[in-house]
Amino acid sequence: MTTTGAPVREAAAPVLSGVLDDDARELAGYVAAGEETLAGLPPKAARDGPQRQAADRIHAACRAARHAFLARHVDAVYDLLTDGRTRYPRLPALVRAAAERFPGLVPSAAQMDAERRHVQAEKEGREIDQGIFCAAVLRSATAGRHLIDAMLMPTPRALGLLADFRRTGVAELDTVLVERRGHAAEVTFRNAHCLNAEDTGLIADLETAVDLALLDDQVRVGVLRGGEVDHPRYRGRRVFSAGINLKDLRNGAIPLLEFLLGRELGYLNKMCRGLLVDVAAGPWSDRTVAKPWIGAVDSFAIGGGMQLLLVLDRVIAERDAYVSLPAAEEGIVPGLGNLRLTRLTGARLARQVVLGGRSIPVASAEGRLICDEVVEPQDMPDAIDRAVRELGAPAVAANRRMLVLAEEPLDVFREYLAEFAYAQVRRAYSDDVLAKVERRWQRSGARR
Repeated sequence: MTTTGAPVREAAAPVLSGVLDDDARELAGYVAAGEETLAGLPPKAARDGPQRQAADRIHAACRAARHAFLARHVDAVYDLLTDGRTRYPRLPALVRAAAERFPGLVPSAAQMDAERRHVQAEKEGREIDQGIFCAAVLRSATAGRHLIDAMLMPTPRALGLLADFRRTGVAELDTVLVERRGHAAEVTFRNAHCLNAEDTGLIADLETAVDLALLDDQVRVGVLRGGEVDHPRYRGRRVFSAGINLKDLRNGAIPLLEFLLGRELGYLNKMCRGLLVDVAAGPWSDRTVAKPWIGAVDSFAIGGGMQLLLVLDRVIAERDAYVSLPAAEEGIVPGLGNLRLTRLTGARLARQVVLGGRSIPVASAEGRLICDEVVEPQDMPDAIDRAVRELGAPAVAANRRMLVLAEEPLDVFREYLAEFAYAQVRRAYSDDVLAKVERRWQRSGARR
């Protein structure tokens, strides 16, 4: 029932003809009718049981219509949004353009602005509609590969900072410090207030840092390390990463486009495959700049921090550190961990980590499958220097490129991400995840 007591009316599913413009009008009209009905309901947090069920039915029907439309037209839609794949918009710009060109296909700017005013549990879940679009684009071999290329290009922010970085060898970002030392670019996480957990600011800064390291001709090797943190238990100690900031997830500040997909298609994929600097057809080695990466793990690498280790060429960890992917506890998908972990650990251990939440001490036999070298804390600087010298050898870049090609072919990456785009965003709005992050948030408030 609506607030006035009138029954909720649900329109018949649109009939698609296969003609793009006609089907776009059908979809727009169908979604507009659904939005009109939703507008007659109270905000999500104030809905009673029948009202929640009615809203769920409307969203499900509109999403089924979007799936059907994209199954027929995703390549044509993508070509229109990119001028026949001659332009390379990044993912957020692509989705904004889709909202303007095809009303109802993805949420409008106004709808997303309204969503951002709510905590995660009180949103309509419009990012799920963005996820449907992103998954369809990535599922297409032509559109998906083009989007991956677009996300491998240097960011405008990095290009603006490049001249100063080349001159000074230093870039101080809000949550990351980049320093060139010899032939290494040392990238230090400085999200100290939250154990170097990942938030939208850190993800953006890391992509800028990776771009700078790959664009600077004086840099041969990249090094990632966590800086000192403020947490009482670890104050004054370095921490690699606590993974996704679950408080931000609870508060609705972990966006699909900029964070959940942006990190996978952005800095992580750039570290893995290289930075795309030339879109002209030709050998991948001529089109990209790729360099080896080293990770120095202090204290722990949890969640996204452990995922990051899976794309590195050398991982050095202090003896008492541990790694984990607490997906079972958090209820979300651990990025590309499900794709990449098995080839390091084997299937059985990967399932124990991903499905059971098993934590692995780096000094254990299992930890040696993930970390190349385990050292005492005081020996970490020398170990890093030694790894930089070894990985800075001329033949390393070419060989690591061939390893990536063999281990993770582009279409395997693309097809995984197509499923991840939809699965992850649905998990982010599922009842069990929302309940878990709320309980954790309540516990953290009680400790203050």
